[in-house]
Amino acid sequence: MKESLNPQDRLCAIMSETSPTANSPVKQLNDRSREVFRLIVDSYVETGEPVGSRTLSARLSQPLSSASIRSVMADLEAMGLIYAPHTSAGRLPTEAGLRFFVSGLMEIGHLDPNERDLIEARCHQSGHDFAAALEGTTSLLSGLSRCAGLVFAPKAEAPLKHVEFVALADGRALVVTVNRDGLVENRIISIPNDLPPSVLTEATNYLNAHIGGRSMTEARTRILTELDHHRSEIDVLTKKVVEDGLAVWGGEPKNGALIVRGQANLLQDVHALDELERIRALFEALEAKERMLSLLDIANQAEGVQIFIGSDNPLFEVSGSSLIVAPFRSTSEKIVGAIGVVGPTRLNYGRIIPLVDFTAKVLTRLIG
Repeated sequence: MKESLNPQDRLCAIMSETSPTANSPVKQLNDRSREVFRLIVDSYVETGEPVGSRTLSARLSQPLSSASIRSVMADLEAMGLIYAPHTSAGRLPTEAGLRFFVSGLMEIGHLDPNERDLIEARCHQSGHDFAAALEGTTSLLSGLSRCAGLVFAPKAEAPLKHVEFVALADGRALVVTVNRDGLVENRIISIPNDLPPSVLTEATNYLNAHIGGRSMTEARTRILTELDHHRSEIDVLTKKVVEDGLAVWGGEPKNGALIVRGQANLLQDVHALDELERIRALFEALEAKERMLSLLDIANQAEGVQIFIGSDNPLFEVSGSSLIVAPFRSTSEKIVGAIGVVGPTRLNYGRIIPLVDFTAKVLTRLIG
């Protein structure tokens, strides 16, 4: 597996396209302007409220008059980094300002060892059931970040290595598939209560004799065609089990599955009606799963963590939200999914970026 950049280096590379150019006045920010701007962003992340010169004056490391601070703020506003949402003197960072802060001024924190252990444990507690691991990990990431956690796991199209039917109680059977990348998927199907165990064994043997390194789509098409034309000697019961087992995958969304957990976290600390409206728009975007399937394309755009603030991501441009997402990979370095969080633009980026980055790495190791 190739060496990956640390989160801070990745950020510099990822954000370089949207960061100010060398000729931009933003590059000419002096230490005083940078500190004022940093305090404005920190206050926004903490409270979501505009901050004025008097509040900034009390927080600066070096004394500075309110008039001087207002002059600095006017310069920052002219550069497009901050704006006044009302006629008051308070200022908030713009989307461009947040991008600049994330790419050039933010210090990325380190995960607490207890959080690392918690993520590791949650990823591994489901054993070889990767779907259950994704469910648990997404919920955990939502809780740790206090945002909505999401994961996109595409429909497995890697060639299959093994398929097996396992009898369960109450007229059910477990269908287990293992693909060449090592991904294990489990599905439960209904079977007759009095079905002999030998039928499940026959179905297992039949499928493993016919999949021959094909993807699920290819295997399903070939086998169902053969069964329809009665070209096999498989009996009626075994045929039904095979058909039902394959239909479990065939009936799923074409491009993959999306898991979203923790939407309620997005309703915390809502201060105004307009912010509530943005959250409502975000919920609508999260529910539009066919649009969310573009997450894998987002993850493919570059190595490591991707940060999209507001209109950076057309998926959430109406709600003015931010998305932090990272891919996880198979042993062959192929991207097989993406995990991340979504929330208002006033995310604690320095804390959430390493959370997402570490979780994606643990999932990659789990696949391997």
